[in-house]
Amino acid sequence: MMSHHRPLLVALTMLALSGCTAAETPPSAETITAQQPFTLHGSFHYTNGIFLTYYQRHAVALVDLHGLASHNPAWRVPPESLQFGRLEIDREQREATYQIDLPLRPDGESNDLDGDGKGGVKLYTVAYWSDPFHDDDTIHGWPTYITSLQLTSGQGDVVKGGKLVAWAPDASQQIPSDFGGDGLLFTKDDPLQPLPAGYSVIDLSTRPFGISRDTEGLVDLYEGQNQGTQDLSALSYRKAFERLFVEARQRYAFNEVAGKEPDWDALFRSIAPMVIEAQQKKDPALFFAAIRAFANGIPDGHTAVSGGSLEDDLNDKNYGGGYGLAIRETDDGAFVVVYVKEDGPADKAGIKRGATLDRYDAKPVEDRLKTISPPTGPFSTQDALRYDQVRYLLRGPVGATAQLTYTNPDESAAKTTLLTAVDEYSSLSYTSIYRGSDPTAPPVEYWILESGLGYVRVNSNDDDIDLIDELFERALKSFEYNEVPGIVIDMRQNSGGTNLDLAGYLSKESIPLAGLVYFNPITGHFEDGEGDLYIEEVQPSEQQYHFDHIALLVGPACFSACELEAYGFSKLPGAQVVGYGPTAGVEAEVSEGSFKLPDDIYLQIPTGRFVNADGTLFLEGAGVKPTIVVPQNRDTLLSDDDEVLKAAEDALLDASNTTDK
Repeated sequence: MMSHHRPLLVALTMLALSGCTAAETPPSAETITAQQPFTLHGSFHYTNGIFLTYYQRHAVALVDLHGLASHNPAWRVPPESLQFGRLEIDREQREATYQIDLPLRPDGESNDLDGDGKGGVKLYTVAYWSDPFHDDDTIHGWPTYITSLQLTSGQGDVVKGGKLVAWAPDASQQIPSDFGGDGLLFTKDDPLQPLPAGYSVIDLSTRPFGISRDTEGLVDLYEGQNQGTQDLSALSYRKAFERLFVEARQRYAFNEVAGKEPDWDALFRSIAPMVIEAQQKKDPALFFAAIRAFANGIPDGHTAVSGGSLEDDLNDKNYGGGYGLAIRETDDGAFVVVYVKEDGPADKAGIKRGATLDRYDAKPVEDRLKTISPPTGPFSTQDALRYDQVRYLLRGPVGATAQLTYTNPDESAAKTTLLTAVDEYSSLSYTSIYRGSDPTAPPVEYWILESGLGYVRVNSNDDDIDLIDELFERALKSFEYNEVPGIVIDMRQNSGGTNLDLAGYLSKESIPLAGLVYFNPITGHFEDGEGDLYIEEVQPSEQQYHFDHIALLVGPACFSACELEAYGFSKLPGAQVVGYGPTAGVEAEVSEGSFKLPDDIYLQIPTGRFVNADGTLFLEGAGVKPTIVVPQNRDTLLSDDDEVLKAAEDALLDASNTTDK
């Protein structure tokens, strides 16, 4: 793949070498002839390979650092200023190497670092870039993921080391020789040193900062601090947990938020003895159980633990048994049997689909539900917790028993039966929020419904983002060509990934989203780190499409980035949001909260929280709420039709008919 793109990369380089724009002063002879870097090369190691999922074309870029030099995270990086280079990735070794040729005179903003008002220095980092062939004018600030700068997370990505590339138009320019007393780069208290004309590689990890003029500059890249997976797997159980606890306690995204912050001291006291016992017994299963209990003590849906076979064994032990039936709760608090497994325990006992479950072990079902702690937690909303408590009410170890009192449909008399759990999972799968999803489907599917409406389903944002974008726009083109009266956008079973601002194709105005804050260890608070909170926005796409009537389908399986995407759609003029209830209400940033523990156990916690301009939480705990709420009653829960889609079609067709009149 890379060899296919290399000729174009070379062509781009040759264009950059061709000279200056008419408005620029030609470079001096000194700039051209002095020894200086003409080529940069280096390597990096990565622990988090998510970029390989999102992107299929990979490169490095020389990226303008004017945003960093001016301390302006909202500054947009001009696409025309980027200079690309070749990147080779070794997926087995999780390493990559690159080479990039420097243009004779780079594009970019000048920075008056010495404050003399005469000229200025152009500053660059080398950074991973996803697609050199896709113009993107929405990149703002400066790169933080894989870059030649070493950054301290949680402080506005403060520079602590690494290397940058500087270009000076003449020998009269100066550049910092060290961090000033405030510990920050590019502030007024920075000591300065002379900077030669042309290119220089500045080493920020030495004191004073080193200036290299080697013709082939070595500039290695770094995975952003904590943005990779923090590997604690070589430590003992106790030390690994203690390190994990310290990180989580300090950096968990919702500290300081009432109802979201755990009692950390109490949580440690409850989990530490379990970890010590696991270490004493050298028992991986006990350690996994302790880590899962720790995760369940952090009340957020982004907190997740996985343990491979350890997890499977624990789930089989505690929840592998079922009674051959599944229930759903109606809006008025009744529990309706929506599934009965043929020849399962419930079927053999005479329980029918449509029956009402009245009592469990001679007590109200509600009383039993309060004792259920689903293994699918933790949760960000009470609705999500309640849903899985209802699902796991009828789960237990194989051989467990439950006395159920029920009333079959068309019968008035309640009956009581004693069931024994058998090894079956079909009843649990039936009420999964992902039931009916196809793991082999492309990330976006679309067609025209029998009603004549366009229907596009975004199955995932955790895929090749160029493919997602291309397929979504292709759907809009198809709907526009066929002059559909309206479109339905289905986000119900999209578990997230990365937000793509797809609503930008349907809006001529920007749509404000939220700002992102992290813990700042200097101040002890969560903050943006660079002055005023930067509010992300869905930017209008150059290519616009218009449909008079739009419906968005939402549900509890729409998580995280899906919710950002759904929120954008929900703000389109006239859009109607349809569902049984809101999206998951799980909104945070997790790239800096991944941990690898002993025995191949992985834990994830959120470390960045999305907030509105007034500091209140954005979407977390609330989600995108429907404007048309489909009732959950006996009829809808037992229907074989897609009741949410039907409601959306009815609403759009009614609106279309009204408009036509």
